[in-house]
Amino acid sequence: MSASPAPLKKKPISWTNLALGAFIQTFEVSTLGQPFEVLKTHMAAHRGDGLKIAMQKTYARGGLRGFYQGLIPWAWIEASTKGGVLLFASSEIEYLCRNQGMSSAASGALGGMFGGVAQAYTTMGFCTFMKTVEVTKHKNPGAETSTWKTAHDVFKREGIVGLNKGVSAVAVRQMTNWGSRLGIARVTEALIKGKDTERKLTTGERLLSSVVGGSLACWNQPIEVIRVEMQSQIKAVGRPENLNIWTTAKYIYGNSGFMGFYRGVTPRIMLSTYLTVCMVFGGDQLKAYFAERNGRQ
Repeated sequence: MSASPAPLKKKPISWTNLALGAFIQTFEVSTLGQPFEVLKTHMAAHRGDGLKIAMQKTYARGGLRGFYQGLIPWAWIEASTKGGVLLFASSEIEYLCRNQGMSSAASGALGGMFGGVAQAYTTMGFCTFMKTVEVTKHKNPGAETSTWKTAHDVFKREGIVGLNKGVSAVAVRQMTNWGSRLGIARVTEALIKGKDTERKLTTGERLLSSVVGGSLACWNQPIEVIRVEMQSQIKAVGRPENLNIWTTAKYIYGNSGFMGFYRGVTPRIMLSTYLTVCMVFGGDQLKAYFAERNGRQ
């Protein structure tokens, strides 16, 4: 007679992950993250510019500081809040899924998807909008309005909904982003382990898994271009007034063709890889460190 399965271990909710996520993502955006974000956003909004031109125009806007447009306060606020929400929510969901007998890949994907949607609707809408304003307001010749004035004008004209314009596209992007990043990273880990599923991965193997997860997760670049277009401050002939995901996609295709949906994909791959290394590899390392300190292994 086969033995009955052992009862699941009850793990206390790890509120430490809120602080860890905030710290990791603030570090990420303050180093290489924001320059990649600025270039990616510039190319998605200025779809005729290549990477070299984007770098030249960004530098012309403010030297090296131009690559950190929107960092303070918007990127810091966004990173500290969404990082905490992501690491907390994804870790709890991934743990629950694993305890239900799901594979590491499926658990990682569901944890990432839930965490991505949670961070989009709780913290990212307004901050993502303001960061995009910082970069794209220069597309209009003679634009000298401050970001705060732009935000005030949008709020006066459209209310809180206007300040969260494109949040649904952000949610779709984050759901697919983190579902892919965590899911692909966990699949890579499983492939590296092979038949020896209990083997602990080396630091290099975990790092490689995060790099693979980050780079391959950029398949959803069209969603990112749509998000940027919805949030950008553009005055162009033929641009619809009330943009939603569908009308924005039609506008981009009509003006830039199919390849317009992939503008900015190169800096986004760089950003996604770096971000995934920080949040997945770095997050796993720090969570394991604090778990060991607290006697939970």
